[in-house]
Amino acid sequence: MEGNRVLDIRPDKHHVATGGFSCPKGLKQHEIYASPDRLLFPEKRVGPSWTRVGWDHALGEIGTKVAQLRRDHGPDSIAMYVGTAAGFGVLHPVFAQGFMTAVGSRSMYSSATQDCANKFAVAREMYGFPFTQPFPDLQRNRCLIIVGANPVVSKWSFLQVPNPGKTLLDMQERGARIYVVDPRRTETARAVGEHVFIRPDTDVFFYLSFLNELVASGGVDAERVRRFTKGFEEVRALCVLWTPERTAEVTHIPPAKLREMVAAYRQASGAALYSSTGVNMGSNGSLSFWLQETINAVSGNLDRLGGTLVGRGIIDFPAFGKKTGALLRTDRSRVGNFMSVNDAFPGGLLADEILTPGDRQVRALFVTGGNPLVTMANAGRLKGALGKLELLVTLDLFRNETGSLAHYVLPCTSPLERPDLPFIFPLMLGLQARPYLQATRAVLRPEGEQRDEASIYLDLCRKSGVSLFGSRIAQALFQVLKGVASLFRRRGQQPALPQQLLLSLLLKVCGQVSFRRLLQSPRGVLREPHRSDDFLGERLITEDKLVDLASPVLLQQAAKLAADFETEKQNAGKLKLIGRRAVGTHNSWTHNLEAFAQPGTNYLYVQPDDALRLGLVEGALADVASGTATVRVPVKLLADLMPGTVALPHGWGHQHATGLSVASRTRGVNVNLLAADGPGRIERVSGMAHLTGMLVDVRPATGPQDASSWSGLPALEQAVSPAVTK
Repeated sequence: MEGNRVLDIRPDKHHVATGGFSCPKGLKQHEIYASPDRLLFPEKRVGPSWTRVGWDHALGEIGTKVAQLRRDHGPDSIAMYVGTAAGFGVLHPVFAQGFMTAVGSRSMYSSATQDCANKFAVAREMYGFPFTQPFPDLQRNRCLIIVGANPVVSKWSFLQVPNPGKTLLDMQERGARIYVVDPRRTETARAVGEHVFIRPDTDVFFYLSFLNELVASGGVDAERVRRFTKGFEEVRALCVLWTPERTAEVTHIPPAKLREMVAAYRQASGAALYSSTGVNMGSNGSLSFWLQETINAVSGNLDRLGGTLVGRGIIDFPAFGKKTGALLRTDRSRVGNFMSVNDAFPGGLLADEILTPGDRQVRALFVTGGNPLVTMANAGRLKGALGKLELLVTLDLFRNETGSLAHYVLPCTSPLERPDLPFIFPLMLGLQARPYLQATRAVLRPEGEQRDEASIYLDLCRKSGVSLFGSRIAQALFQVLKGVASLFRRRGQQPALPQQLLLSLLLKVCGQVSFRRLLQSPRGVLREPHRSDDFLGERLITEDKLVDLASPVLLQQAAKLAADFETEKQNAGKLKLIGRRAVGTHNSWTHNLEAFAQPGTNYLYVQPDDALRLGLVEGALADVASGTATVRVPVKLLADLMPGTVALPHGWGHQHATGLSVASRTRGVNVNLLAADGPGRIERVSGMAHLTGMLVDVRPATGPQDASSWSGLPALEQAVSPAVTK
């Protein structure tokens, strides 16, 4: 530290859980937040220009518009998109939901329908609650089969695992069998275990034949199935025809190799199948995850040491959800009749909900901690839809692509400028390899008029004429707390809720040590280790306390598998596009830092034999076309890809971000332009868009091949095919 400036962030080798491991994003976060592009004051867009306005002015105009829309068109005309960054703090998502409850709107959308809503939808069907997410017991596991995940680069889905590469190497050293099933020989596959190629977006057929072979080889724990589950016979009947020989036609996994994996899984004293976004974002993400969880359950590995465990948070969150109905809404979307997942509707419907006239038409959108214009499918169409809104407000640290279209951008504090507790998933669900608690204090003062999101939503409620959580008592109480805190704030600081007090109350209600006590232990405090045999029959919240292996919702969706299989065979000779994440570039929100924006673009990675067949040359430009759009991007050869597979990293395409001076100069393209949205193109169970394993046509770019054509083409209007912009 030097004055009000962080000079460096280093890992703590004495931390109770991390042991000195840190993510590169964390070590450079102070540089990201210190950017000269950081929003310091509320801004209002007037035509193409931005004007600084005061908080009272901005909130007053926003509140007046919210009240008018609510009165004239109903509360559901006001929508909210919650991005991943909202979960980085504890109070942010709570108060964001409190504002929407106050308004009375059910029009919630989230980033989950880009990458993980399949897991939430399936968990609700099987376990009764969307956040019941079993995870591999990595400390005792003897056989781990990783499907469509790359933990060495991307960490673990939901689960906090310090130093995932070392964790996997330690597992291998103690004798665990590790298989990595992926269309690319990933960094994880190169580090540990055995790599098994699979044709992109055929995961559901791999799981079907895995279950088929597990049953045929006697790998079902009949006693645990009888005691703790229901519906096994229906699932057994579903998989009976899907032999390893049959599914090999589309997965290209040799039957002998699949049987070898099943045998290793069966023989291990603690085994787990695990998957992440490479499976989630396919066309059958929900069915794949359902079959994976079914295999882990019927083999006897669910709630078993070395198998998969279900963590405990600081409260029993599933029991709380069952009691209050939180995250268990049963309403359906206006467009497409999709069930809400985690109390939110599919992001792939947002453009339709804005553009389709009628009752509940979305007319206003609050975007909090996210950037849907880069992360969501068919961004070209979504951009046009956002332009039709009567009110678009973003709460963020920067004016990003979505913020550049907003009517108002509201500046928020960074994690270094507020006290907090860990990421909400591990806090509420115990999703940590070694469960621990840690409190952090604010280390910096805001340089401008930034406010924390909780305070912003409290004030938005007041200006909109509604009460937080629909409770006048809650609204009045928080206003009093904010007023009292303001008496003690430093000169020049913005009025804010006493966040440390609120976090202390949360810990006290949950029976934990005080926030002040946690601050006295800056290296964290270990919680009780994970246990087995305490979930099945005990913490499960289904009505009959049984895992439902044969939910009608999932069985109905499975009826299309035979048709999908035939379609897959028909498309056998076509290219499929997958994503790729790199430690050096990360996600879209880090690209405004030079270190994370290198090499200034994404590339289309092509297998050398495919490149030769297609006439593609490394360094030259290629046109990548789907049924939705065409993008132009430079080529790189990559022998680690399965033939018939190309890869294009996500998170690029910042040329229209008026508030990101570094990112806007990059030349990459937004891969999500290629993905389709709308009710006929998203997955039925979870509402997820098909963002990986999609069919594409790739050919050498025609026309100019110089740097100016490269940097110009990715601009949003130019990258979208004419059919989409009609």
